[in-house]
Amino acid sequence: MIAWAKALAKRHWPRLGLRAILLSIFILIALLPGFGALFLRVYENTLVRQTESELIAESAALAAATAVDWPGFVPERIIGSYQPEPPSIDLRGSAILPERPAPAAVGPVDPAARAAAARTGPIFGQTTRTTLASVLLLDAHGRIVSGPLAGRSYAALPEVAAALRGAPATTLRRNADYHRIFPVEWLSRSADLRLHHARPILVNGRVAGVLLLSRSPPALYMGLYADAGKIALGFAIILGIVIVLSGMLSRGIVRPIERLGAATRDLARGAAVDVPAQPEMAAIEIQALYADFAVMAAAIERRSRYLRDFAHAVSHEFKTPLAGIRGAVELLQDHHATMSDAERRRFLGNAAVDAERLALLVTRLLELARADMTPAGSEAAALEPALRRLADAYSVPDFTVVLDLPPDLPHVSVPAATVEAVVGNLIDNSRRAGARRCTIAAAILADHVRLGIADDGPGIAPADRARLFEPFFTTRRAEGGTGLGLAIARSLLDASRATIRLEESDRGARFALEFPREEAISGEAP
Repeated sequence: MIAWAKALAKRHWPRLGLRAILLSIFILIALLPGFGALFLRVYENTLVRQTESELIAESAALAAATAVDWPGFVPERIIGSYQPEPPSIDLRGSAILPERPAPAAVGPVDPAARAAAARTGPIFGQTTRTTLASVLLLDAHGRIVSGPLAGRSYAALPEVAAALRGAPATTLRRNADYHRIFPVEWLSRSADLRLHHARPILVNGRVAGVLLLSRSPPALYMGLYADAGKIALGFAIILGIVIVLSGMLSRGIVRPIERLGAATRDLARGAAVDVPAQPEMAAIEIQALYADFAVMAAAIERRSRYLRDFAHAVSHEFKTPLAGIRGAVELLQDHHATMSDAERRRFLGNAAVDAERLALLVTRLLELARADMTPAGSEAAALEPALRRLADAYSVPDFTVVLDLPPDLPHVSVPAATVEAVVGNLIDNSRRAGARRCTIAAAILADHVRLGIADDGPGIAPADRARLFEPFFTTRRAEGGTGLGLAIARSLLDASRATIRLEESDRGARFALEFPREEAISGEAP
């Protein structure tokens, strides 16, 4: 079911811009106070229950005062626990009765009730002026004691019938005199309701009469209209804040993202890209994104420049042997019959040498491509065994490899094949350059192992040092050098987060290699 709902939402979800999303969110937040008015019904129910509590308190006080003034009342000591009378009305569940009907005509009123009304009438009047609650005194038969409706009966009302049995009761009734004034009053459930509370008057342990009180609960929305100007000002301030925040977010998020998107599209098309400067008012994450884009654009530019130079170098390196092979083939085709056997062997030998050079170039190019494509990993290797194997392999009578290794040399996070290929290439270069001794010294540092490889050969000319690691650059082209050995070595080390550099030396060539230690890589956060 959830998957179906997600699929349906994805099919019908509109494409929205970031500005539209942010503006919609802010407008929704601004309207939340208005939506909160719909939930004021909970508060309205509280107002109704509070009104009932006030009627209960008022009727209890008036009933006690009326009982004291009732003819024949005998004061007695009140024994028992004190217990409040909670309200019973709930707008969510209480029945709403029709408007209170007119009282029925019955007969004469109880004289004792009339006498009590004469004494308590002023009290009722003073109380009504403050509480605005209607107060009627009924005798023991439910007849109205005083006023223009004296002698008429409310005994049929359920709240009065309950009070005559000795139990106070409250009902909700419609108010026919109510007329809607405010258009928003339709949201209120209690606007046209009135609470009717009946309380028995107990005299000497019997029900001598009933007090019937009625009152409308406070109007919920009158305050809204009373403060309409302030509310409108508040909404205007909220709207202004929303507009300002939308502008700030547009300037800090939307515009920088749009500029970065345009630069990304230009970069994808291969056009020259001016990396946009970091926006000062943008969020920290947006500024970090700009910085990452600048790094990425610089890396792509370097890679593109490398590929252009590499393609140019490859074409140049292939052109010479191909031209030699082509020339030899053309000479053999045109003058094969008139050539001597020695000339034919010489031309075929030249073509074979050029073909061998092309094969070596292709092999080296494959090795370079493989090195560039090797993913960075954490394969560990023991340095000491690999270095001792290389020393044994390259040590001959006229060339010696000397190892200066500390005890307990740690493992490095570089494949053993890479270590042997790189160090072996450096040793072989030293031997071919005429050195008679190559020294390999290791040093254990905090997070890596440093190898120093030095020889006693003629060294590297200062003019050649800057281009030493460039593909196809070689000072031994006549001896068959391809100029790819050190380029391959650097690519292999880069794939394992290792480094190689040429150092200054008074005699011979000196290289420094730094391999990350195994525990340093394994301890990094993924």
